[in-house]
Amino acid sequence: MKQASTYQSIKLSDKHVSKIEDNLVIEAPLQININEESYTVVMRTPGNDKELIRGLLYAEDIYKSNDELRIDSVEINKDFSSILNVTIPKEKLGNGYLNKRTLLSVSSCGICGKKEIKDLNTNGKPLNHTLKESVEINKSMYLEMSKLQTLFKTTGGSHACALFNKKQKLLTVKEDIGRHNAVDKCVGALISKNTLKQANYMLVSGRVSYEIVSKAFLAKIPIIMAVSACSSLAVDFAKEFGICLIGFSRNDKMTIYSNPQYINYE
Repeated sequence: MKQASTYQSIKLSDKHVSKIEDNLVIEAPLQININEESYTVVMRTPGNDKELIRGLLYAEDIYKSNDELRIDSVEINKDFSSILNVTIPKEKLGNGYLNKRTLLSVSSCGICGKKEIKDLNTNGKPLNHTLKESVEINKSMYLEMSKLQTLFKTTGGSHACALFNKKQKLLTVKEDIGRHNAVDKCVGALISKNTLKQANYMLVSGRVSYEIVSKAFLAKIPIIMAVSACSSLAVDFAKEFGICLIGFSRNDKMTIYSNPQYINYE
């Protein structure tokens, strides 16, 4: 099962520009049906889907029997999205299913409450950013965010998100155990101040998956810069949404995966 995909990107290192082929981990939705009814959607890297489902159902107290579980493919698409149906006798369904509680396994991934793959679509016109941004802004903004990561300095276990305006002035920075929660906290803070329209850059301390790109799009933030990697679906969404997505943004290096026309890198 394919678990990585090759994407063309632009790599900047000490002002040296090169076009490269970069391998990104595949991120794709898996819809889980129970007894032919939609139950939930999880994001995963394809492969070992049946084992994933068994572990998920066990952790959520939905099915803990050691008996063989029937898992049938309903639909498998070329974009690695899949729908699998689990057949469980009603008398063997655990309290986790009967209570319909929120799945612990997806509570930090930004797609809680989504039952079907079609629910993941985000509607709206692509962003159209016209200003050319200098790549030299990268280092100063990250230094400013880093100075304010007090929880990370204390624990080493939190993520951060920071939003800056077009003049690279810090608007807000928030920390949380969950990457997506940190993003939501920042957006929420600016909504409360009625200043969300000023946000031009979103900096995140970890990797970027499709949910973070979706959140930036809904907040109309055109540039995302990440310390770590980007998933395949994050790049696909960023291209569609008109967002400039930058990964591995450390020191004087960065990799631009989508809409490089926003950046003055030449």
